[in-house]
Amino acid sequence: MIEHRQTLIKIKADLLNICISSVDKLNSYSEYSTLLHNCLNQHFEIDKCCFLLFEGETLKPFNINSSENFKGIPWASFANYFGHHKLVQIPELLLDHLECEHLTHMVLLKEGNFDVHGVLLLKSTSKWLDFMHSDYFEDFIDVMSKVLLMISKNVVVRQNENQYRKLYNMTDLFHSTMDIDLILENVLITIQENFPHFNVELILSNDQDRQTKIQIKPFDYLSERPSAIEAFVSGNITTEQATDLNCCLLNAPIKGRQAIYGILQVSAPFSFVFSNAQKDFIRMLAHASGNALENAKLYHQSHRLISDLQLINETSHRLNMRLDINEMFMFLQKQLMKSFQPMELCFVLKENGKFKLTEAATDLFKSDEGSVYINHVAKHFETSQDPLFIADFSRLISKDVEYKSVMAIPMVVEQRINGFSMVLHRESYFFSFDSFKLMQSLIHHSSLAIANSILRNQLQQMVDHDHLTKLYARSYLDKFVEHSLQHDDSGMFLLIDIDNFKRVNDTYGHQIGDEILVQIGKRLIKTVGKRGISARWGGEEMAVYVPNILENEALLLAEEIVKSIPEATDPSVTISAGLVNWNNEKNGEFQTLFLQADTALYNAKNKGKNQVCVYNDTMSMEL
Repeated sequence: MIEHRQTLIKIKADLLNICISSVDKLNSYSEYSTLLHNCLNQHFEIDKCCFLLFEGETLKPFNINSSENFKGIPWASFANYFGHHKLVQIPELLLDHLECEHLTHMVLLKEGNFDVHGVLLLKSTSKWLDFMHSDYFEDFIDVMSKVLLMISKNVVVRQNENQYRKLYNMTDLFHSTMDIDLILENVLITIQENFPHFNVELILSNDQDRQTKIQIKPFDYLSERPSAIEAFVSGNITTEQATDLNCCLLNAPIKGRQAIYGILQVSAPFSFVFSNAQKDFIRMLAHASGNALENAKLYHQSHRLISDLQLINETSHRLNMRLDINEMFMFLQKQLMKSFQPMELCFVLKENGKFKLTEAATDLFKSDEGSVYINHVAKHFETSQDPLFIADFSRLISKDVEYKSVMAIPMVVEQRINGFSMVLHRESYFFSFDSFKLMQSLIHHSSLAIANSILRNQLQQMVDHDHLTKLYARSYLDKFVEHSLQHDDSGMFLLIDIDNFKRVNDTYGHQIGDEILVQIGKRLIKTVGKRGISARWGGEEMAVYVPNILENEALLLAEEIVKSIPEATDPSVTISAGLVNWNNEKNGEFQTLFLQADTALYNAKNKGKNQVCVYNDTMSMEL
């Protein structure tokens, strides 16, 4: 008995030393585990033991070198083995674990009738068996239980102190930076330092800037797990035993004062149970990062807002400079490319009820692949004026496409769609909602200027063209010829008159006369093509002007025109024409050129009509 009493006194002395050392030196369970094991080995020659700490409803190994399959054991699995005893043999359920393979007994560590603090697993020795039958064994269990409880509390305090020190330092960093990358990077570093064996993922909502260098996952309502969606919507931490992933998931909302910006998702082994202290730490970390992210976001938004306003002002100012419609679209294309970094872009105008691609479009939209996007958007705008913001286009058409992100904005003036602008990017969720709103604003401010330019073009078309024949008007011809005389090397001017046109009007009526004028106009446009222009000179007279043409080519063209008119008209009529050529050697003047053509025409009439006469100086002498 005296020997057992002395053993208990020595054990208490060793445990007291451990407690004193814990004040300044010991911080981890592994350090305590070594000292407790040495104590048992010294007094009972026990060479193998394991401490299980009671946490929640689970017993977790005291030492950190346990395998993945021995991270924790539910208390309910073997609580009945103890009954009214504090010392029993190791049950078979524990012998399946490699760590318990050679252990023989387990001791319930609790003070009297109070709550369980833990379980001691060991391999019995003769000294141990002798001591456990003594009157001092209960005292030993009480002392060991108290020490284990004290150790557990001390380690938790030290861990919490270390965690909150890191949290404080991180929060201090958050208040001193507006760098979103730095904020997200430190969130991941802090989590990994405190939970080194867990996987961590940042799942951020789509309204975040996509330019971050940190690896993040976009939040997608259609594919996220229900527990993650619940955390995002409710703003509260959720946990899930994900059997399909063989892990335990904790979802902490990254929450600011104004909104929830994403989820901090921590993946632990399937059997792991997060303690309240761990949940609180992760919650505070996510909350601090949410506030910092919000401040940085608002800071960048304010700068972006100023930049956006400058962009809108610059665009509006430029578009109101009476640019040509193509110049407008090319300028807008440059602005959209600079602001949104799309991979493809186009502008589409609505003409006669149909959508037509403009020149301000990338090559994709001129192919069959691009028509898939144009047709989809055009069909939408046939029944709606709402802009389109598509995060993943492949989901809408049920097939894989190269470009996932789509923004399409209608050009609306007086509740009528005049066309639309569209940008594409291969990466899904590439465009932020802020970009969508900015593009809406840009197109909205541009729509009126574009509509005005279209109206100006239409009005100019009416001014520049004869209403009946669709040929150019006399005023446009005058400007065209005058410009050519100053900038080209040569040219031809052909003045045309319909033979006996008064007889046609008297015989068939003015309506048929007008129809003949239209027929001749179509033939002139077809014959001259893009080489020059055809115009209505006045009444039954018309004119053709072609710059940079040789004299022999000019004569052939004039003869072709005269020959083709009878075949192109019904009832058939003939024309007479006067041709004038000029070049650098005999440079003509504006009014002289018209007078000479009229003289040549007069000669063609006098020589029997239905022919072309080329002007020469003798004609003027004959007059």
